[in-house]
Amino acid sequence: MLYNHLKILESEAIYIMREVAAQFERPFLLFSGGKDSIILAHLARKAFYPGNIPFTFLHVDTGHNFPETIAFRDALMDKLGARLEVRYVQDSIDQGRVVEETGPYASRNGLQTVTLLDALAEFKVDAAIGGARRDEEKARAKERVFSHRDEFGQWDPKNQRPELWNLYNGRKKPNENFRIFPISNWTELDVWQYIQMEEIELPPLYFSHEREVIDRDGVLLGVSDVVRPLPHEKVERKIVRFRTIGDMTCTGAVESTAVTLAEIVAEVASARVTERGARTDDKRSEAAMEDRKQAGYF
Repeated sequence: MLYNHLKILESEAIYIMREVAAQFERPFLLFSGGKDSIILAHLARKAFYPGNIPFTFLHVDTGHNFPETIAFRDALMDKLGARLEVRYVQDSIDQGRVVEETGPYASRNGLQTVTLLDALAEFKVDAAIGGARRDEEKARAKERVFSHRDEFGQWDPKNQRPELWNLYNGRKKPNENFRIFPISNWTELDVWQYIQMEEIELPPLYFSHEREVIDRDGVLLGVSDVVRPLPHEKVERKIVRFRTIGDMTCTGAVESTAVTLAEIVAEVASARVTERGARTDDKRSEAAMEDRKQAGYF
């Protein structure tokens, strides 16, 4: 069967989620509203059906999310009957915990690390499940499935625990925690093939649509209240879709006519640029993602 490998990946992810439920006392599932976190929600429902999902969902809202993402998030939580906690970067700014960036390249994406760490401390989370995959970015490739974090929520890539076969070590000291990545071994193509196989609903942003965009240093950003054209930038209407969904200030679109899952699968299979190639936050430096991860980013 064409999708046999997807069933293997699914089984591995479900096993990991059940291990989290067995080993930790206060596990949360980090939910962004993007395709990877939507798959995690789908897998969690499968893992514990017909019981309830034993994880609280946590969304860190930058205040600059796509409206379509927020609407989809709320509808999905209602459908799942899941508990959702939302914490806001704006509150961190108001409390003086972070300082908002200024200028045309300002973004709140980096600021959400502090909001996330504060939320994990508030809820005493000992395991935070995330949708990161090893093929996304070179810093992601260094991750273990059970990624140990110290009492400050920080990640040390040189101090990772071995993971032999399917043995996951969740032992920790007080105040330490883990980030758990059940779909680490998936690729972007696997994700889209699984979405097609399972007929998983997604926000419309992932499908081709017409949108006003500007070309900012080679990245197509959607024009909005938080992304305004500079004097030298021209607003154009293009047929685009988003391969990844995050903060509107740093998430770029790609020109595409793919309006069905089959067309997206074909497009991804032939893509020569990674999905994060249109993320301006990853282009701030060669080690932008690794720096954020070491500071506590998921």
